[in-house]
Order: sequence, then structure tokens, then C-alpha cells
Amino acid sequence: MKKLCPYLDHGILELDNNSAERAMKPIAIGRKNYLFVGSEGGGKAASIAYTLIETAKMNGVDPQAWLTWVLARIADHKITRLDELMPWRYAVRAE
Repeated sequence: MKKLCPYLDHGILELDNNSAERAMKPIAIGRKNYLFVGSEGGGKAASIAYTLIETAKMNGVDPQAWLTWVLARIADHKITRLDELMPWRYAVRAE
């Protein structure tokens, strides 16, 4: 019962993980295609790319537009302010 309390205390939390499972479905379907990513580093790079793209989608942001926006700014952006480049920040800016 104690594990259910955060869900009851914070209305933003979901009771299940269906949205996360749906986001992972395309990856599971293409699993055989990704079996040979070339190397461990390639697999890590692919997982980072998938994470960024799915995070943008979950925040209602077009991943290509967001990544284009980020790549145009990241070279001159201070590392201590990377949070300003996150998809949820882009979504607020775009509104």
C-alpha cells in the first residue's frame, strides 16, 4: 500500500506504464534490425538518439525541428545551462 501513496499524492503520476511501453513498441518491432549496430558504442549512440527523440515526442515537440534548433545553438551554449535546450523548454518557447 505504501508504494501506491506517491500516485495518490501526486495527480500527475500515472498508475501504469502504458505510455512508456507504447513508446518502446517501434524499437521492439525493429529489434532484429538493430541487432548488429556495429559496436557497443553504436548501440549506446542509438539508445541516446532514441531517448532524445521519444522525449521530444512525449513533450509534444516535433523531434526534427527540436534537434535542428538544438544543433544550431549547442556549440555556443554554456554547459551549465544545458537545461535550456531540453524539449520541454523548446515547447514553451514555441507556444
